[in-house]
Formats: sequence, C-alpha cells, structure tokens
Amino acid sequence: MKKELIAAIIDLEWAMFDDVRNVGGRAWCQNDPRTFRIMRASQAKTWPDELLASYRDDLVAARAAGRNLMTEKYARMMESTHPEEFAQIAGALPPVDPKSRAAIEEIVAINVGWEEEVAAKYPRLSARGRPLRTAEDTPCATSFETYGRGELRTYSPETIALLHAHTMHQVREGINGAELVLQNMVEAYGYKTLAEANDRA
Repeated sequence: MKKELIAAIIDLEWAMFDDVRNVGGRAWCQNDPRTFRIMRASQAKTWPDELLASYRDDLVAARAAGRNLMTEKYARMMESTHPEEFAQIAGALPPVDPKSRAAIEEIVAINVGWEEEVAAKYPRLSARGRPLRTAEDTPCATSFETYGRGELRTYSPETIALLHAHTMHQVREGINGAELVLQNMVEAYGYKTLAEANDRA
C-alpha cells in the first residue's frame, strides 16, 4: 500500500513540477527527475499510509481543479524571498485555512529544530543543504524554514491535521523526523549510514 501511494504521489508531483513556469525560464532541477524522485520519496517514506493517502487526494483534487500545487508552493515562498513580487500575486493564491496556520507553524518549528540537531551531528552533510531559517532568505536562496512553510500552506486542512498528529507523535517518541528523511536520502545514493555519507561529503 505504502509503495503504491508514494509512487502515485511522486508521479502527480512530478507532472506539476515539470509544468512550473519560472520567470527566468526553466530551472535546471526540472530536468533532473531522478533527484526529484529521491528527495520526495525520502520524505514520503517517513509518513504513515493515512497521511500519504490524504496528501495524494490533495494532489488529485488540485489537478482536477486546474491547480498546480508546485507552482503555488514556490509562489508562497516569495513572501519572504521576493516580497514585492509576492504582493502582486498574493490575491491569486487560495487562502490558507485559518485553523491550519498554528499547526503549520508548529510543524515548521519542530522541523527546524530537528534540522539543527542533524546539522550538529552531520555538519559536512548538512552544509550541502539550504540555509536553515527564514531570516537567512535572499532572492537567490530559500531557507529550509521558508520552503517548509510554503509547502505546508498548499496542503488541505485534513492533511495538515494528520501531519501535525504524526509530527507530535514523533516528538513524544523522541524521533527526529528530519534524520529519518536524510537517512532515506543517503541510502538512495548508496550509503549505508549517515556517518558514512557525512565522512564522504
């Protein structure tokens, strides 16, 4: 079940990502489906089936409505990285459910904390990633915090509720969700452990 859900999600996401139209032309990462699939699958593998199914349904519903959630995600990031341009398009974006906003911010804050822990344990590996906090955003660099907030604001209230419950469960169990995602990622590139990947970074 999980494998099929992940495959469906990534196929839907890739179709949307491939169709994103950037002001400066097609981005290089839009020509790299393998990396896209590794990155997205690494996260999806850490989610329970109910959450995966809900997010898949979000993608299916968006496609049926003629919406591109990837385009919306990158547009929402512009609130921090390109505020003047964002002000011109903000009115065209679907409103974020008011009841979801607090949950989104809590999920993002927890994930930022997890990323800080991972960076302390695997500094060479983490140095290859994005800046961590929104305060570090520039027109040319989007932080992990801003990226996460932008993505979550495209999710339905149902998916946010399930993701929040899953995140809080991980917190209670002492599980670092970001470390699980990174472990999946390095395994996809042929490493057995995060320590091995860090040593070779």
